[in-house]
Parts: sequence; C-alpha cells; structure tokens
Amino acid sequence: MTEHLPVLVIIIPLVLALIAPVAGRLNRIYSWAIALLATLFSFVGSVLLLYQVMYSGAISYWMGGWEPPWGIEYVIDYFSGFVLVIVSFLAVAVTIFARKSVADEIDEKKIPAFYGVYLLFIVGLMGMIVTGDIFNLYVFLEISSLTGYALVAMGKRRKAPLAGFRYLVIGTVGATFILLGIGYLYIATGTLNMADLGARLPGLFNSKLVITAFAFFAIGFSIKIALFPLHTWLPDAYTYAPSAVSALMASTGTKVGAYSFIRIIFTVFGVQVFLNQWVSVPYFFLIIASVAMLVGSILAIAQTNIKKMLAYSSVSQIGYIILGVALMNPIGLQGGLLHIFNHALMKCALFMSVGCIAYKTGITNIADLKGLGFKKPYSMVAFTAGALSMIGIPLTVGFVSKWYLAMGSLENGMWYLIPVIVISSVLMLVYFWRVIDNIFFKAGDAVKMPATPASMLIPTVVVAALCLVFGTLAFIPVNITGKAVLLLLG
Repeated sequence: MTEHLPVLVIIIPLVLALIAPVAGRLNRIYSWAIALLATLFSFVGSVLLLYQVMYSGAISYWMGGWEPPWGIEYVIDYFSGFVLVIVSFLAVAVTIFARKSVADEIDEKKIPAFYGVYLLFIVGLMGMIVTGDIFNLYVFLEISSLTGYALVAMGKRRKAPLAGFRYLVIGTVGATFILLGIGYLYIATGTLNMADLGARLPGLFNSKLVITAFAFFAIGFSIKIALFPLHTWLPDAYTYAPSAVSALMASTGTKVGAYSFIRIIFTVFGVQVFLNQWVSVPYFFLIIASVAMLVGSILAIAQTNIKKMLAYSSVSQIGYIILGVALMNPIGLQGGLLHIFNHALMKCALFMSVGCIAYKTGITNIADLKGLGFKKPYSMVAFTAGALSMIGIPLTVGFVSKWYLAMGSLENGMWYLIPVIVISSVLMLVYFWRVIDNIFFKAGDAVKMPATPASMLIPTVVVAALCLVFGTLAFIPVNITGKAVLLLLG
C-alpha cells in the first residue's frame, strides 16, 4: 500500500468526495465525517511520503506503469512533500473546525453537497503539488478553481454569489493564460513532462514561443495567487465566503498556486537560463513584490471589516513569497519557501479566530470587537498569536521568514529592500494593533456572547500555537526548506 501512497493521497479523497453528498442525504453528519476521514488519510499519507523522501530520496510514481515522459508522473521530493504536509494538515484542522461553522453559515440543504465540493477542492490542490506533468497540473488547477468558485458562492451572505462569480470570471482569465503557456511549450518541445521540459528548453530560449509561454505563465499565476495588481478577485472572495472556506482558501489556495509557479520557474525553465537571458525579469518581480507588500498593508489599514482586512493582508504576504523567488539566491529563496509555510499557519489561525467570533453572531466589523478579549479569551489569544506572527515579532514564524528575506536581500547587495520589509511590518502593526486594542483594551457592551464549540476552538488554538512552536523550533522547517532550495537551484 505504501508503494502507491503518491496516488492514494489523491484517489481516496476523490472517491470519498463522490460519496459524501450521497451519505449526507441520510444524515448530514455523515458527509462531514467522510470529509474528516479523507483529510486524515491524506495527512497521514503525506507525512509518510515526506519521511520516505527524507530517508530514501525523491519518489517517482508512474501512473499506469507508463514510463515518463510518455505517461503521467507523480513526483514527491523535499519541496512537494513539504507543501503536501502543510496543505493536508491544514485541511484536517479546517475540516474539524467546519462542522459547527458550516452548519451556522450555509443553508442546511447545501451541507452534503458542500463537503463533496470541499473535498474536490482539496484534491485539486494536492494534485497540483504531486504531479510532474504540466498539463495534469492544469487539470488539477481547474478542479481546485471551479470548486473554489462554488465554495465561495455557497455562503448565506448576500454578496457571496457575486463574489464567487467575480472570482470565476477573473480566475478563468488566469487559467486561460496558463493553458496557452502550456500549449506554447508543447509546440516548442513536444513534451509535457516537467523534467523533460527542463532538459529540452535550454537550447530553445531564443524562441519567441518559449518567451511568450513564460509571459503567459507569469500573468496566469499572478492572477491565481492574487499578486498585486492582479488581486482584485481576492478581497470579496475571502470576505463573503463561509469562515471555513476563507480559512482553507487563504491558507492553502494561493500557497499552492505560488508553489506551482515556483516549480515551473525552477524545474521547467531553469534558474540559470532564466537569469542569463532575461536579466530584467527578476528585477521586475522585485518591484512588483515590493509594491504588493506596501500597498496590500496600506489597503488593509483602510478596512473596517476584519475579514476584508485579512484579505488585503494576504495580498501583502504574497509579495513576500515572490520577493524570495525574485532574489534568486539560496537564502532569499529559502525565505520565500518558509513564508509559504509560515503564512499558511498564520492566516489559517487568523481566519478561524474570526470564524469563532462570527459563530452565531455574524460579527465581522472591527468596531464591534470591543471587549471580546474577556468574552472569548481563547480565540482572541489565538488571533493575537497569529497577528504577532504576521508582524514578525521574534520567536514567531513570521520573524523567521522575514529574517531570511532580509539576509537574502543583503546577499544580493539590495539593502534597500530591507526598509520595504520593515515598513510593511510596521503597517501590519498599525492595522493589527487597532484590532487588538478593541479586543483587550476597550470596554464592550454587556451582551452575552454564545459559547464557541470545542470543535471550532481546539483547531484554532492548535494552529495558532504552531505559529509560536515553529517560530521557536525554526530549525525544523528551515532544515526541510534548505534541502528544497538545493533541489530547486540544482
């Protein structure tokens, strides 16, 4: 069975995604239980796969026994195994959280279908991570995208369907660019296997087809990961989606998109050819990333809705990841990879904390949070831990990745990027302090808040605690990402 784990972590949730809506018609709790079973299996399988990679090397799984590049290949290495564990773990945490949260925020009749679509979304993300075939990557991208549109639109809030439709329109444009890029690469090389593409492309880099393909990938993935200024779908999608959906999408969706873009840059196009031929491209992304880090934080300050504030904060955080990639040196790239992990934890904890507030109350306005530090102490402490991590306070995960990005900037002689990182962090302090001040230092009304269910509170506290654990024991993710960087840079 372990021999087939690379495909089982995809197939089992896919099959259970079809069963969940049917079982949910008998009893709605069955659909949630099936979703939990599927995500637990994928998480355990992902941990075993990463363990195998650490002690035996990369895994290559040939679908149907067809040898690549003729057949589809699944590849588990340090990079994909690391991201697979992150996504599957957070899927488990959000699934536990979702039981009560979804029942409160989604119409009862939609709940069985919700968990089927929810599992398909996770299948799409995990498929993007493990596949070594670039067209198969697109297929899984579309699975996660189509289900993501539906998950956003399922919320009870009046603007949820419009937010889902807007996400669909803009996301389809991004997917079209990616598909065109794949088509151009296939015309130029005659192969779809990523490793095979990486071997064939160096001799074709003067081809306009290849240059155009890279441009299409850059635009398409910039839309998918909400890189400024192509981020316009994200604020409404995260704001009006159900809390469980916001937590899952914010922590995993854009991170897997960033993973895929990084994989294509380094595995398919190759860093050396990339730097030698298109010297201006890394500088272009450095500028875009720096602007995203600042503008995202400024827009977050202007928000009165806490979910929209966190959404614009995500725009800023994507800038940190792209900054690490654009630095094109080992320390900077490691900072970018660390931030994929760190931001996933931070943003999941923050959105689940907000979901605990909104449960049975619908409160999302920052002004209405006064005094909640005493009414909901555990969820508010969890929110504070996530906020401190986002700011980059020492001994939190956010500090670790920002430190590596700063050191990577110095290694390139780009000292002027460090003030950008510092200013962005100060802006985060401004908008998060406004929330923390309301929560702990301003008196609220005497209205009694409903108790937060343990199934929502426990995963929230656990994920928030990990923001501190991995900030203190940073050598664990640093060791894994360090090996992933060596793999990507050859």
